[in-house]
Amino acid sequence: MNKILSLVFILISTLSQAQIQIKVLDATTRLPIENVQASANGRFLASSNAEGEIAIDSSEKLLIQLELAGYERETKEIIPGELVIVSLTKAIINLSEITVSAFESERSLMEQSASVVVVSEQDFNRFNEASLVNSFNTKPGIRIEERAPASYRISIRGSSLRAPFGVRNVKVYWNDVPFTSPDGTTALNLLDVSNIRSAEVIKGPSGSIYGAGNGGVVNLYSPANPAEGDGVSADFMVGNFGMTRYRLGISQQVGNGGFEASYVSQKADGYREQSAMDRQVFQLGGFFNLSDRQEIRTQLLVSDLDYQIPGALNADQLAEDPTQARPGSVEQNSSISQQSVFASLGHLYRFSSKFKNSTTLYLTTNDFENPFILDYKKELGFGFGGRTAFTFDGKLAGKDLRIIAGGEYQTSLTDAQNFGNVNGVADTVRFADKLQATQGFLFQQAEWDLLDNFMVTFALSENFSSLQVDRQIDASGGATDLQTRKFDPIVVPRFALNYQFSPYSGVYGSISSGFSPPTIDEVRTNEGSLNLDLEAEKGLNYEIGYRLGKGKLNLDLTAFYFNLDQTITTYTNAQGVVLFRNAGSTDQKGIETAIDYALIRNETAFIRDLKIGTAFTGHYFTFKDYQKEDNDYSGNDLTGVSPNTLVTRLDLRTSPGFYVNFTHQYVDEIPLDDANTVYQDAYNLVNMRVGWARTFVGKWELEAFAGVDNLTDEVYSLGNDLNPFGGRYYQPAPTRNWYGGVKVAFLY
Repeated sequence: MNKILSLVFILISTLSQAQIQIKVLDATTRLPIENVQASANGRFLASSNAEGEIAIDSSEKLLIQLELAGYERETKEIIPGELVIVSLTKAIINLSEITVSAFESERSLMEQSASVVVVSEQDFNRFNEASLVNSFNTKPGIRIEERAPASYRISIRGSSLRAPFGVRNVKVYWNDVPFTSPDGTTALNLLDVSNIRSAEVIKGPSGSIYGAGNGGVVNLYSPANPAEGDGVSADFMVGNFGMTRYRLGISQQVGNGGFEASYVSQKADGYREQSAMDRQVFQLGGFFNLSDRQEIRTQLLVSDLDYQIPGALNADQLAEDPTQARPGSVEQNSSISQQSVFASLGHLYRFSSKFKNSTTLYLTTNDFENPFILDYKKELGFGFGGRTAFTFDGKLAGKDLRIIAGGEYQTSLTDAQNFGNVNGVADTVRFADKLQATQGFLFQQAEWDLLDNFMVTFALSENFSSLQVDRQIDASGGATDLQTRKFDPIVVPRFALNYQFSPYSGVYGSISSGFSPPTIDEVRTNEGSLNLDLEAEKGLNYEIGYRLGKGKLNLDLTAFYFNLDQTITTYTNAQGVVLFRNAGSTDQKGIETAIDYALIRNETAFIRDLKIGTAFTGHYFTFKDYQKEDNDYSGNDLTGVSPNTLVTRLDLRTSPGFYVNFTHQYVDEIPLDDANTVYQDAYNLVNMRVGWARTFVGKWELEAFAGVDNLTDEVYSLGNDLNPFGGRYYQPAPTRNWYGGVKVAFLY
């Protein structure tokens, strides 16, 4: 009997020792913290209860990672059988702690020698996730317009001047892969908000290592590394004007890597007549850590997009009924149908602790159909390219030196046909071309820490590009021949300085040049003419900035002067076809500032976060030496640019999980023609989102939310036509509209 009792006691003792016990406390208040997630090797194990206690069944010691939003991540090796008390320190997010890789060089935002804006996952989640617009528009110097659902136009420091539709003069990357085609166009609407975790925006021509683009560079990054954990998730959202959206996702760890996949479907009837949209997006990503030296990342994006184009209205039509479509749009089924596949393969190799290479290859296909009031366009395209970058960390005169060098190459082949449009059906072919666009460049960048707090940057890229139009059919009797435009090689330099007063504040200054060749859509117009004499825009930018990030306060202030020559502007002929021309030069002076302050930040109080923020954009842009026929527009305000924009944000988060996000945006009047005779009135836009989000048993995440856009029912256009024929300037934006939804995730 004694032997049996001894055996029982030994068994109980063994079982009690086969458990890891943790108590988590706030480092300042010494109070227990609930819902702290514990994981090991990327796999979730348990979460803390109301007493801050975590129990994990294990007979072996584990390297435990403890995480909770609002606190610094803590990692400890813990042995079973003993109670370990872990203190978590509140995370104070400031500019010195935000790491960006904007210039192929991971550094804190405080160390970046250019105006760089970060759009985080939290920024996307503050708004209606059916659109990218509002999250980017809270940032100084950036404006995204959406003239119809999924019809995006990006403006960085006034760069939408030459963009009647789509994205021009801005280079976009997705997971370090060129998403902008070599013909200069970017189908940003093929992506859903869920395909983007965060974005880094380089404003102006500072991104010389990314080649062409006076407007700027947008680096988009998709959801986190799938090797960080396993789980499934589902989202569902509904809203006014027939909007429905749902998403299904899965993330699975496989060895030292893993994959993540998601499918999103979004549909809407639209606020205006002929403004419905239907988009399905499938994304599959893989990450494989082959060894300490090698990593492979793969991406596959399949997108099927259909959206209608309501067209612009004149002032009388706007006053009569802002929901109506432009006459003829419905009858001719003015719309876009686009199916695209985008696949990439990336490889990272570390030759040593100081030398590495990152190479990415991609290919894409595109099937595009665009019935319009005046014609019917069909395009079938294929493209491929790649980017490689070598990084070396060494010393020069005993000071840290980082050298980055590499190259990028892209080419696209497109069969393009333009037909007559009879009641929305393609009729007789008017003209047909085989198009080829090629773009490539070499880049070099050196970052030298001349002093411990003083960094010098010199960057250079050597660029070449060409457009080729091989006319196969011309029903008007014009020549059917091959025409090529090769742009002269252009060298784009950048010189920058960064001085740190302390780890929390610093200044920078830069001089950078840029260029933007015309796109294929600007050279080959919908009327059939070819404008191969169109010159590339060339610009020179001077910039100085100051950053402060300490405690609860963040401040980012930038002033710049940008001079652009051979500016490409738009006009519309009597048939309604958008055409392009070089218009002398522009003079662009600007101030951009963002201030954020945390009024309350306490993870153990009822109100855990109360933050306010404001962003001001002052763009004082004018034409310089702009003569059009007998009219001299020199000195006029730059078309399509608001001189003053002010955004104010308020964010509240509570311990039960309730949150409020409030945003007010003021946009000053906008000149809509080069003569400055027509302006869009200034407007105030108010958006709000409320919700509740909690984690249960450490494995379930649940969120319910509702929101309202344009709370004050403002009348405005989120994107206007510039210099249109017949006074068709206005693209009315939706009136007050509501949305709501739920999100569920299960981590296993």
